[in-house]
Amino acid sequence: MEGEEDMVANMANISAIIKEMFGFHWVGFYLVKGNELVLGPFQGPVACTRIKFGKGVCGSSWERKETIIVDDIDKFPGHIVCSPLSKSEIVVPIVADGEVIAVLDIDSENYGEFDGEDRGFLEEISRIIVKRE
Repeated sequence: MEGEEDMVANMANISAIIKEMFGFHWVGFYLVKGNELVLGPFQGPVACTRIKFGKGVCGSSWERKETIIVDDIDKFPGHIVCSPLSKSEIVVPIVADGEVIAVLDIDSENYGEFDGEDRGFLEEISRIIVKRE
């Protein structure tokens, strides 16, 4: 990201790096546009295009302004199924000036894939994205 100020370009490369390094099922960003999240740069199979505020894991992360780790997505109330292969998920809000501007969403084909260490590193990535905006 050195020398690149465009947030979408950086999100595209971050998605690719995480997907290539860890082999997760789906890695990408949803951007806040009005009252919904709109699909942004991602790596993986076709995804849901729009997610309402407070809906699913992504919309809930946006609403709460906090990272959400789900060990078994079938047990998350209101989970939005984009791929039946996804088993666990982590969603990290990207916050600028106190407002969520996007979320980083990562899905795994394994149950219980994500932990506090993942949360820490991904939250640091979210802060770097905002600093470059």
